[in-house]
Amino acid sequence: MTERKPAGVGFETWIERQIREAQERGEFEGLRGAGKPLAGLDQPHDELWWVKEKLRREEGTALPPTLLLRKEAADAREAAGRASSEAEVRRILGEVNAKIEDAIRRPMSGPPLNLMPFDVEHVVAVWRASR
Repeated sequence: MTERKPAGVGFETWIERQIREAQERGEFEGLRGAGKPLAGLDQPHDELWWVKEKLRREEGTALPPTLLLRKEAADAREAAGRASSEAEVRRILGEVNAKIEDAIRRPMSGPPLNLMPFDVEHVVAVWRASR
């Protein structure tokens, strides 16, 4: 952790010293994007540029992990209903159940998960009845 700024030393001087010492230790060598121009410098000023960049990096989703898993579970339920074989239903539900069980064991950030693993046998029975 960085030490505290000494009394009587200006912030600019203190920060510049820390940067110089880090450079001397080689801590800035090999950074991703080194030597490349900053992206977006030729674009008009946008106060939310960092939000848009984060969304782009995270593939357009701003949902917390718990909501993403809820959506994935709903999509898996639909996919299981459209499956062409019982084995496919079991595979789809098995994959999402593993994620749900993991999220229950190790809570994720966001609103409550409010999900339980699917009862695979029940969903398979419903799938069979619809055929």
